[in-house]
Amino acid sequence: MPQSPQITVEFRDVSFEINHRQLLSHLNLTIYQGEAIVLLGRSGSGKTTTLKLINHLLIPTAGAVMVDDRSTTDWDIIKLRRRIGYAIQDIGLFPHFSVGKNVGLVPSLEKWQEQRIQVRVHEMLNLVGLDPEIFAQRYPHQLSGGQRQRVGIARALAADPPILLMDEPFGALDPITRLELQQQFQYLQRQLGKTVVFVSHDIQEAFFLGTRIGLMYEGNLVLLGTKAEFLASQHPEAQAFIACLNPWQYGEQA
Repeated sequence: MPQSPQITVEFRDVSFEINHRQLLSHLNLTIYQGEAIVLLGRSGSGKTTTLKLINHLLIPTAGAVMVDDRSTTDWDIIKLRRRIGYAIQDIGLFPHFSVGKNVGLVPSLEKWQEQRIQVRVHEMLNLVGLDPEIFAQRYPHQLSGGQRQRVGIARALAADPPILLMDEPFGALDPITRLELQQQFQYLQRQLGKTVVFVSHDIQEAFFLGTRIGLMYEGNLVLLGTKAEFLASQHPEAQAFIACLNPWQYGEQA
């Protein structure tokens, strides 16, 4: 008999509120090893809240978030976060660090030997399409937005974390650069087999990158499924997103 897929992250009836305002309500979600799940929704739907609960930036008000079958509240926070790569829209590179030092930050914190860090930095920069001989010594202000985003992805991957969280990392880029990075990221995910949780408000990005799409609406997960299942959904919020698709790309159904 084939083995069941391994569960990497699991939300068990998770709610989160702040100042008596419910941001997430009774979320149940299972994320399997090696899949790329996209959390899709409007601003304020609960996408980023869900993401931050995985790496313990937020703590559930009720329920439990399990990472590798252990509640995030039972993990050592530093060990948990070093198992999880994190890439965000504004990248968060340290401006006074070179590109190489930014990429090598977590391996350095993990006490890797310097030579191993340098090898890894070069590997990661090559992986995201930046020549390390050209870019490793540059500083973030010397890079374009797309280049900085590539460095952010390289940094998130540098310590080889099994889980990667991405919060609208390409949202601020021009359409051409955004498509290039989406294509490269899709290739990387297939090559590396990371478990990816990707937040987006763009249905075309969700369809391109996600093995499954979770539709968030007012703090609830209202739909979870493949692209085909999403297109077949009659949920009003799903229909609103489907209406945003390019008709030439997805036919009359879009």
